[in-house]
Amino acid sequence: MRIRPLTVDGLTALAPTTVACLLGAEAATQGWPPLDAFAWTLVALTNLPLALRGLAPLTVFVVVHLSWTVYVTLGYWPVVNSPAAMVALYTVAATRSNRVTAVCAVLMGGVWIYAGVISDSDAMASVVGQAIGYPLVLWRFGYAARRTAELTVRLRAEQAERARREVAEERVRIARELHDVVAHHMAVINVQAGLARFVFDSDARTAREALTTIGDAGGEALAELRRMLGLLRADDLDGTDGAGEHGAATEPTPGLDRLEEMVERVRAGGVPVDLRVHGEPRPLPPGVQLCVYRVVQEALTNVLKHAPGAAAAVELAYRAGEVAVSVTDDGHTEERGRGADPDRMPAPGGHGLIGMRERAKLYGGTIVVGPRREGGFGVHLTLPTSEQSARRGDTVTG
Repeated sequence: MRIRPLTVDGLTALAPTTVACLLGAEAATQGWPPLDAFAWTLVALTNLPLALRGLAPLTVFVVVHLSWTVYVTLGYWPVVNSPAAMVALYTVAATRSNRVTAVCAVLMGGVWIYAGVISDSDAMASVVGQAIGYPLVLWRFGYAARRTAELTVRLRAEQAERARREVAEERVRIARELHDVVAHHMAVINVQAGLARFVFDSDARTAREALTTIGDAGGEALAELRRMLGLLRADDLDGTDGAGEHGAATEPTPGLDRLEEMVERVRAGGVPVDLRVHGEPRPLPPGVQLCVYRVVQEALTNVLKHAPGAAAAVELAYRAGEVAVSVTDDGHTEERGRGADPDRMPAPGGHGLIGMRERAKLYGGTIVVGPRREGGFGVHLTLPTSEQSARRGDTVTG
């Protein structure tokens, strides 16, 4: 439970006030004049303002030392109000600059020496030592408290900034996921819709198959969108929602086990795709699998959109300490019959290629994207499969 600062200051003021009352009651036994009503009033004026020290440290310091000076001048025991003077100086040191604190420290030391002179002390050397030592010690502790408070404020600001960056990064990640899901499935739907429209009157079977593919692609797109929206709402679920919402939130992310399914969907869109797997398949971290899946998805989407009719090949290779995937097309489109139209190729700065690059960078991999010498376009991604693998950057060629 957090206590209000004014309450803390009020409780803090009770300590020197209690000490002053105890010492004031012992004044006569120490050879000093007993405190009368006026003296007790001065004790109250010296100690009680400390309850407001957090609101006005300098004002409280001045009031405390003026009251203490009057009290000392009237010949009462100076030690009674010295704790209040120390607390007032510490507060200034903890909240104000060194220059202001130095002035206040000199003032406190001066009042301390003045009290020694007024009381005709036989140990002036000790009084002078106290007048120098106590303010310096209080100054040092107050400075340490001020630095700690400043560092705390800075730390909180850095934590808030880090939280804002994490939110921004999460938004970018979600936008990238939405781009990959929507772009891929809409490309398949667009191709199949065109096919269905073209053969609707002449080939009912092909039209039905195209419509079936459209329905499957649309359903999968909606399922992935529900999964992402479920993840966004996961923090708000308290276990009382319906099973459908829980299912959306806990649906697994796409992995390499669904690569064949995606390839089949692209084949249904009219793009011949050859999928080859090299090496012994093994379990990989979910993030690595999602990265490979999304890169292949984006690359095949680009073939659907920018090189219709071209044949594509997907090669997945499991190697020691890494996994590599290549997506290439031969560039022989339906429109040209030779090489894909450069004006229709994805620009190196496009959102899809930026997403590929950022995914590869996130998992410490390398990615090369660009036209191939033998024609067509290619994407080659390599990812380390262990957390100990060093981040190696990424390369995008156009």
